[in-house]
Amino acid sequence: MPDSSAGSSTTGAFAPFEWMIAARYLRAKRRESFISVISLFSLIGIALGVATLIIVMSVMNGFKVELLKSILGLSGHVTIQSQMGTMPDYDAVAARVRAVPGVVRATPVVDGQVMASRNNANEGVIVRGIRAADLAKTQVVADKLRDGALRYFDRDDVVIVGSGLAAKLGVRVDGDITLIAPKGNVTPFGTTPRVKTYHVISLFRVGNTLYDNNYVFMPLNEAQLYFNYGDSVSGIEVMVNDPEADLAMLPALIKAAGTESRAVPWQNINSAFFEAVQVERNVMFLILSLIILVAALNIVSGLIMLVKDKSPDIAILRTMGATRGAVMRIFLIAGMSIGVTGTLLGFVLGVAFCANIESIRQALQSLTGTPLFDDTVYFLSKIPATLDPVQVAGVVVMALVLTFLATLYPSWRAARLDPVEALRYE
Repeated sequence: MPDSSAGSSTTGAFAPFEWMIAARYLRAKRRESFISVISLFSLIGIALGVATLIIVMSVMNGFKVELLKSILGLSGHVTIQSQMGTMPDYDAVAARVRAVPGVVRATPVVDGQVMASRNNANEGVIVRGIRAADLAKTQVVADKLRDGALRYFDRDDVVIVGSGLAAKLGVRVDGDITLIAPKGNVTPFGTTPRVKTYHVISLFRVGNTLYDNNYVFMPLNEAQLYFNYGDSVSGIEVMVNDPEADLAMLPALIKAAGTESRAVPWQNINSAFFEAVQVERNVMFLILSLIILVAALNIVSGLIMLVKDKSPDIAILRTMGATRGAVMRIFLIAGMSIGVTGTLLGFVLGVAFCANIESIRQALQSLTGTPLFDDTVYFLSKIPATLDPVQVAGVVVMALVLTFLATLYPSWRAARLDPVEALRYE
């Protein structure tokens, strides 16, 4: 028997013959087809696990980005309110707030809840009073308006209605809508609801049903009269350069607005949405990681069966001078070939699916005739998907590490095989 040390000196790590033997073991013969089937299912499992993780994480990222974009596009990053209730000197406060470094704009608004009615259909909505110049700067809405609509937004009988609300009530552009405020005129018999009919000059659709189905825009002066605010507003919506850094700006904003004011960041107002998305993303990551783990365990069982089946071949290799390291590397190559191939296939499948997720959803919806993404539940009109290169790289690395760890024990077991015991009954 040649000396094993001599064999190790003549061949380096991952020599061509190791790759050749590993490839031959993966191409199982007919009597070894069961091992090949296990390897195939392991590869498919890893590919599906990686693809699913990439898709789910990207959709969760897309939800966060789109919700943040649509919610903050209308509500502002920080809302400044008066601790006394209404804010009478709102123009002066807004001017001081705009002077704070990092502030993009400060918009006085009047918000109130009313009942919208038309043709015996009623819906509870939120009316936002805002100036035409400020609404023009709110691009998420202004870009979706009818051409020239803002020119007529200074009248006392006009409103702009969300497309979802218009569909529910059967309202069209140039039609009418009746708004009923619970707190209206005070009479000797008590407070009576205020009812007024407005002319719809335009519709808007921002892609978030939370706003499309529930918001009505009204000129600021008319909103002050309608809600009995006098010459005051309910608050000032502040937009800053960096929404993630708004918490650090709160002291400066409160100082500019005055000691009787309070600043409410978007994190407090919409925390339930983003916490739910974050928790769901973490839970889905843990659950779907089990798919890759199960596929990795399949590699373990497949390689152990391969080692047991190839015991005579391993013994012959050892007697011909192959070192234990060479035998171990052969099975490492076999196992990692399954893991790397499955990971790459999953990466390509996941990225391709995310790039065409809305088209795939529409096709499946047409085939099944069943809504696959209810915008009234998810607040978005289409499935969002935002690929994060760091997260995608993390999923790929995790899959490669798990498959590498899965190959260690079977490879070590093959390397420790005693040639004499393996050939005794051959």
